[in-house]
Amino acid sequence: MAATYIQNETEFDGLLQTETLFVVDCTAAWCGPCKLVAPLMDQLSEEYGDRAKVFKLDLDNNKAVATRFGIRSIPAVMIFKQGELAETVIGAKPYEAFSSALAKHLA
Repeated sequence: MAATYIQNETEFDGLLQTETLFVVDCTAAWCGPCKLVAPLMDQLSEEYGDRAKVFKLDLDNNKAVATRFGIRSIPAVMIFKQGELAETVIGAKPYEAFSSALAKHLA
């Protein structure tokens, strides 16, 4: 199950209200390091899909969301718990960095 794209801020706000735990990979088509992170997000979705949903967000189309959460560099992976930003992992990191960050919020 690959991570799906959030289309707009309205959909994003809906997720904040309905999802207990979810991950948002902030990305852009022109971002080289983002291409390295993309398959890791799909892997995260495969591994944790039953406990946390994983999404991608194109920041070129959603600048308001980036501004709202202070995202200044990408890739940036935000983890939301109970509608609140719990953690942000910035940069192209190994899979373990993302999976361990998510795992600690599952407890």
